[in-house]
Amino acid sequence: MKICLVASAGGHLSQLQALSKAWEGHQVCWITSLEVGADRLRAQGPTYVVGECNRNHPFLMLRVLSQCFSAIAQERPQVVVSTGAAPGILSCLIGRLFGARVVWVDSIANTQKLSLSGRLVRPFAHLVMSQWPEVAAKYPGVEYAGEVI
Repeated sequence: MKICLVASAGGHLSQLQALSKAWEGHQVCWITSLEVGADRLRAQGPTYVVGECNRNHPFLMLRVLSQCFSAIAQERPQVVVSTGAAPGILSCLIGRLFGARVVWVDSIANTQKLSLSGRLVRPFAHLVMSQWPEVAAKYPGVEYAGEVI
């Protein structure tokens, strides 16, 4: 199975990497926002650095959307897994359009409610997970299976 792993650099990427046992034995590709740490990812599979973006910079968002689209179109993963943030939302949406299963793991930092990214992804994701049981209980279809870190 080919799995596309998507996370912004920093904490989102650290949390995603903490799940590495989940994709052992599968082919992976990575989409991340910054070149920092990308060499470690390249050792595991094709890696696409798409840049940072957020809702306050729509033109950057369009550029990142285009780069995520190119990466997903080239790799054609069967599953897209993300811990966030904006590149994760975009890649999950594009992956879904290409027929991939979408898994979202919300950041452990969101102790009271799903992140904005998690709330945006929830309607089209196949699986959304919170790292807090209280948060998962607030949203239909959101699951809790423990903490990543």
